Amino acid sequence: MLIAAILVFPSLAPNPYILSSGVIVLNWAVLATAWNFVGGFTGYISLGHGALAGLGGYATGLLITKAGIPSFVALILAAVLVAALAVPIGFAALRVRGASFVIVSIALVLILLLVFQSWSSVTGGSRGLVVPRPFPGMLRPEHHRAFFFLYGGLLILALATWWLLDRSRFGMGLKAIREDEDKAESLGTPTFAYKLTVFVVSTAFTALAGGLYALWFGDLDPVFQFSVLTGSYIVLMALLGGVRNLFGPVLGAIVVGIALEYFKVEFGSTPLHLVTTGLLLGLVVMFMPDGVIPSVTGLAQRLRKREQSSIREFTAADLAEQRKRDREGATS
Repeated sequence: MLIAAILVFPSLAPNPYILSSGVIVLNWAVLATAWNFVGGFTGYISLGHGALAGLGGYATGLLITKAGIPSFVALILAAVLVAALAVPIGFAALRVRGASFVIVSIALVLILLLVFQSWSSVTGGSRGLVVPRPFPGMLRPEHHRAFFFLYGGLLILALATWWLLDRSRFGMGLKAIREDEDKAESLGTPTFAYKLTVFVVSTAFTALAGGLYALWFGDLDPVFQFSVLTGSYIVLMALLGGVRNLFGPVLGAIVVGIALEYFKVEFGSTPLHLVTTGLLLGLVVMFMPDGVIPSVTGLAQRLRKREQSSIREFTAADLAEQRKRDREGATS
């Protein structure tokens, strides 16, 4: 169904703006799914994934503009380089847990923001970095259409990888870490190696999404690329849909992504869209802490059990009545 929706949407989009909004929503969906490799499997809440996407975008742009590497070759190479950089980052960050890990992830965002703003001779600093379009002769609507399909393919790949991990022995080890890391380690699970591996996988998909954004949008700004808000949106999307569900982050990205685009149109550059997003997060935490999909599924299961229980009680009552009639008939 998701594949069909991806294939059909560009033909149904009424104008290029709606199509570009679809590209943004798919970008969020890939980022939320990539985050879910860490957040969903291990329970570690990272607010730094937006910065990893920014690294992927800048690495792609710099490889094109400074090294003259073709666009999509630069995209793959940038993802490999950022994934390799995730190894030392993971060695430092994954040794702490809980609130300490969240603080470390925020620190990563702030450090990268300072570096890329200050290193203006390479990154362009606050002036930003202009990335050449990979399809220079293509009109804007066709450009959006091409990247919509590219993002759709990347999303399918990320979902398939998550699905395979969820059913593997490696995935079982990761979920054991999520439930009780100390117990998992005492039972022989190499917890740190598992966490580092899935963090690198998550970073690779995040960097690919960031690199595609650089090729699509064509203009990178360190304030936007290395923003704590980006990481917060990603976490909100994953939590809204349900982090333990394959399609949970996708659903969250669709809801929050569309909401963000609507709020930006309605409220412009005012911070009101941040207020509405915060209210949405508060409602999710209060009324659906496990996410939309688990909450709806749980409600359906409870209603089904109640219905089945009512049927069993009715059948038992009928059976008792029938036996009573039989006994009365036998005595008479």
